[in-house]
Order: sequence, then C-alpha cells, then structure tokens
Amino acid sequence: MHPNAPAPSASARLAEIHQLYHVQSHLIDGGRAAEWAATFTADGSFTSPSYPAPVTGTAELTAFAQRFAADCAADNVVRRHVVSNVALTGDDGAGTLRVAAYLQIVATPGGGTPHTERFTTLTDRVVHDGAGWRIAARVVRRDDAPAGPQA
Repeated sequence: MHPNAPAPSASARLAEIHQLYHVQSHLIDGGRAAEWAATFTADGSFTSPSYPAPVTGTAELTAFAQRFAADCAADNVVRRHVVSNVALTGDDGAGTLRVAAYLQIVATPGGGTPHTERFTTLTDRVVHDGAGWRIAARVVRRDDAPAGPQA
C-alpha cells in the first residue's frame, strides 16, 4: 500500500477479516496447528466454554490445535469450523477491530451423518500487525450461557 493512499474502506477490512476466518478454519480443520496458531498475535488468547481453561500465547495455541486434531482422529470424526454472519462491531481507527460472528462446528463421524456439534458466537479483538490481521483475543460463547468476558 502506498503511504499516501487513503485508509482501506470498511468493506475492504471486512473482506480481509473474512479471509482471515476462512484461512483459520481450513488450518485448524486440516491439522495445521502451528499455522493456525500464527493467525493469532504472539500473546493471543482463546477462551471457550467447550474447554477447561483459556489458552494464551503461540505455544499453548499450537498445543491446543494439535489436541483438536488428535481428538478428531481418536474419535474417527471430521470436524469443520463454519464461520458466518461476520460483522465489524468496532474500529479504533488505529488498527484494532472488534468483530462478532457465528461459529458452527459440524462433525461427520466415519461412515456417519454430518451434524452440528456446537453453535456459538465469536467475539474477537483483531489487530493489524503491519503484515496482516491477527486475533489478539477470541471469546467463544454458547447462546445458552450467561454473558462473560469480552475479547
């Protein structure tokens, strides 16, 4: 980008966030744990009611994604992350966005019928690090759970 060019429009930022989420889904579903973890900042955090504790930092995020892949293999199930209804809900004008989205986990057991395992919402704080957008904090919430921490 030329240094005197105008800032990207909201629609361009939204397209870039969509791309980030699409890539993230393919990476974790494909067992590419380190690459998935690299879509977060070095101190990025992931908080979900599906797991016992928040995960923070590249090493923990990588280990988390490795466990996800191992669990899928052990369960003989293919799990797919389907992110939809992505909305920019905040922009500080200095490279930090707030993003809300829906997340479905669709599971297909070996020889079985696909089904929705979980339907949740994502609330993310996304930052631009000069090279691209990264997740600084992700909070996953089930619809039936009380409001908790924000990203």
